[in-house]
Amino acid sequence: MSSESKVSALVADGAGDAGSKTVFKVLLAISFCHLLNDTVQSLLPAIYPLLRDTFHLDFGQIGLISFTTTFTASLLQPLVGLYSDRHHRPNFLAIGMGITLIGLVTLSLAPSYGTILVAAGLVGIGSSVFHPESSRVARMASGGQHGMAQSLFQVGGNAGSALGPLLATFILPRGQRSIAWFSFVALLGIILLVDIGAWTKRRRAALAELQVAPLVAGHVVASVSTEPHLQLPRKKIVWSLAILVALMFSKYFYLASLGSYYTFYLMDKFHVSMRSAEIHLFAFFGAVAAGTFFGGPVGDRMGRKVVIWYSILGVLPFTLLLPYANLFWTGILSVVIGLILASAFSTILVFAQELVPSKVGTISGTFFGLAFGLGGIGAALLGKLADATSIRFVYHVCSFLPAVGILTAFLPDLNPVERKNSPR
Repeated sequence: MSSESKVSALVADGAGDAGSKTVFKVLLAISFCHLLNDTVQSLLPAIYPLLRDTFHLDFGQIGLISFTTTFTASLLQPLVGLYSDRHHRPNFLAIGMGITLIGLVTLSLAPSYGTILVAAGLVGIGSSVFHPESSRVARMASGGQHGMAQSLFQVGGNAGSALGPLLATFILPRGQRSIAWFSFVALLGIILLVDIGAWTKRRRAALAELQVAPLVAGHVVASVSTEPHLQLPRKKIVWSLAILVALMFSKYFYLASLGSYYTFYLMDKFHVSMRSAEIHLFAFFGAVAAGTFFGGPVGDRMGRKVVIWYSILGVLPFTLLLPYANLFWTGILSVVIGLILASAFSTILVFAQELVPSKVGTISGTFFGLAFGLGGIGAALLGKLADATSIRFVYHVCSFLPAVGILTAFLPDLNPVERKNSPR
């Protein structure tokens, strides 16, 4: 192969333009690691009934556990993303999972509520280190199919969120110490992430060679950072990012009502057992995992804005019905809500990355941080609201949150054809 053709191939691979260059082996590996990470993350809400009985907690204290985990993650993720944009650190992947491992062991041995908060904070820190760089790896391996790659990456995380409560039903009845068994999950993640980090270093080295040789056989190598929609005015970009943040608020406050308090809602309203409530929670998270994948590929073909419309505002009729449904229809509606709402995050994240393509790590860290932070704040506030009123009242209030999706009308239309042909 000639020098010119070699560089052209590397440019295509580095820019991610060609769908045939998608590195599915890496995408599947990082998605599986996301599954392992979020399996551990989902343990916390799954064991809230156990912690409540063991340490005699109220809803406000339970909400504070969620807040601690998500606040540490939301505070650090933008900073980690900003740092990784300037100083690429693939070893952050394994380091993040290692911190999560320490948090798990601490949680299994925690003698007091204060120690539980420390363990929850460690789990949040581990997640904050893991997510920005792993999202960058997914984009790097996307071959230009950014929506598909982020959706596949998110499927792993949501599948882990569903798997955690299911595993908890079999392991956690043995007591708090049984949480330590999940440390093997984190250990497996560390082993895999070390290998993914090595691939990332090799990929960056290949791209670096392109940047030091801009002229080949008399031809100029195109910049890999140019995107057609960078012509948008700065105010429009800032306004669009603000709308995306509002949509994130709607999504994650509502998810907090289900992720943190769905089991309590079912036990309070329908008097089901803890095991039955956990199975319902697993069904909801499973629906979220299943629905996550579709948003990205649809967005790659039809545009991100279309997906955001139906994934936020489209779920409103079902959330309004949920507080009035019986047990059977509550289960059905929660699954439908999970399927529809799930596609929002990966689409919103890619939309934001396309608005600011030169800051992939910062944008990824900020939006993952928002996802954690808004969920944590929502869990804490909704817990206080449940203590002051009732858990049923919380679901009546939250049913109106998807109406915020009407703000999607003010987002710019990013041409999907231009996006497909634009470099990474």
